[in-house]
Amino acid sequence: MAKRRLSLAIKWTAVVGVGIFVTFLVFSFVLYGAMGRILRTQEQSTMSDTLNAVEQRLSPIATDLTVDNVKPLLEIDASDYQTTVGTGVSLVGGSDESVFADSVIQKLSRSDVSLAVYTKDGKLVYSTRNLDEPLRKTSTTKYQMVTNNDFNGMLISAPVTSKTSGKMLGYVQITDRMSAVHATMRRVLNMIFVLSGIALLVSLVIGFFLSRRFLRPIRRITSTINVINEEPQSSVRIPELKQNDELGDLVNEFNGMLDRIQRFIDQQSDFVQDVSHELRTPVAILEGHLQLLNRWGKDDPEVLDESLDASLQEVTRMKSLIQEMLDLTRADQVDVQFPNAVLDVKQVVEQVVNDFRMIHPDFVFTLDSDLSGPVYVHMYRNHLEQCLIILLDNAVKYSQDRKEVHVSASTNTDGAQIAVQDFGEGLSNEDRDRVFNRFYRVDKARSREKGGNGLGLSIAQQLVESYHGTITVDSALGHGSSFRIDLPTISAAEAKRLEALAEKLQPTNPMDQYPQA
Repeated sequence: MAKRRLSLAIKWTAVVGVGIFVTFLVFSFVLYGAMGRILRTQEQSTMSDTLNAVEQRLSPIATDLTVDNVKPLLEIDASDYQTTVGTGVSLVGGSDESVFADSVIQKLSRSDVSLAVYTKDGKLVYSTRNLDEPLRKTSTTKYQMVTNNDFNGMLISAPVTSKTSGKMLGYVQITDRMSAVHATMRRVLNMIFVLSGIALLVSLVIGFFLSRRFLRPIRRITSTINVINEEPQSSVRIPELKQNDELGDLVNEFNGMLDRIQRFIDQQSDFVQDVSHELRTPVAILEGHLQLLNRWGKDDPEVLDESLDASLQEVTRMKSLIQEMLDLTRADQVDVQFPNAVLDVKQVVEQVVNDFRMIHPDFVFTLDSDLSGPVYVHMYRNHLEQCLIILLDNAVKYSQDRKEVHVSASTNTDGAQIAVQDFGEGLSNEDRDRVFNRFYRVDKARSREKGGNGLGLSIAQQLVESYHGTITVDSALGHGSSFRIDLPTISAAEAKRLEALAEKLQPTNPMDQYPQA
């Protein structure tokens, strides 16, 4: 039974949505708390001003606080003028002695605020409303936030001191239920809940669209993999993303990997087809001679010698063909086998040209080198030698009356260039376009006579391109050909670093580099 799973899109949507929602909630409640503190501070400031005004009104009293000496200071006759508010509390004014003539004291008219005056023994002598909390005696002005079953607000307590005698007469306490503050905070909290629901919905929508956008390349990769699983030879690739980020890099790397895999598959298929095609003829020749000898040729010394010579020639040609095919296969893996190889172009070119001067003394090899010092290339030395040998060997094979070969070496801003020019048969336009194809021969009959299998230039091209270089040909029929190799160069410091790394990774025992049977 397949294990149930959650789609990555759902997970991503949930994570993004919850993340945005939680961030909104945290931010909202931080603002909610800050707003609550600001409102409480403002309320405390207002009540503090009111308390100070009440204390000033009561400070002229010299004896103990009583109803007779407190009430006249905090209330006036309603005959002056009267304004009635919806709470039923009368706000009157007209006399300087009236506490309600003071704009600060008028805060006591609020229905949630009560002012109480007590004697020093804690006996209530005056109260504006029947909303008072029990007295909390204190020697200094004290602000308290009190929460119980019946009350949730602020208590402000302070002693009353006489200006004339300096004695403590009693206490003043303001009970502030802060109804307006609580109502405001409830409205804000309800708004936060409503906006939180909207924020959750919006965050989920945003998360959904973000997940679809970010997961689109992964879905394309999955779709491409499914197509390739069904048809391994398919050339389908992931469409290139128009975004320069990690997902774009992932798609490019994945397409590059598919290209390399496809190239290896094609090379393997080409290798099998080419080998089977090229070995068919020598095998048929061997089979024919062996059948001839088996029937009656072994009794004829002349036929026996001829068949053995022909068979040995075909065996030699098959060995050469197999070796060249192996060289061609290895040329596809140089980036793995020789990751730290480095060489001096000047030294290699001079060595190979000198070797051919010794091997072919009847030819004139002219070396025109503009390399005044070492020129380093990130390439295995034997591979550059092999490429030059292939080009020089072809130049010798296809030269006619003018037995002369020119070799030049130079550098420019793009790298190092090596050119091999002969003055032989040359190539037609058709041959020039196909000369690097495997097993292609310009003149099949003459190429066989010269011992060619049509793989040399293919090997050279594969080797050069494996090191990020190029090989091109410029030729005219009847006037010779010029092959040019272009290779990217590296600095002396980089060459020294690669040499040190290659020496460090080289096996101490030469036999360690060969796999055990």
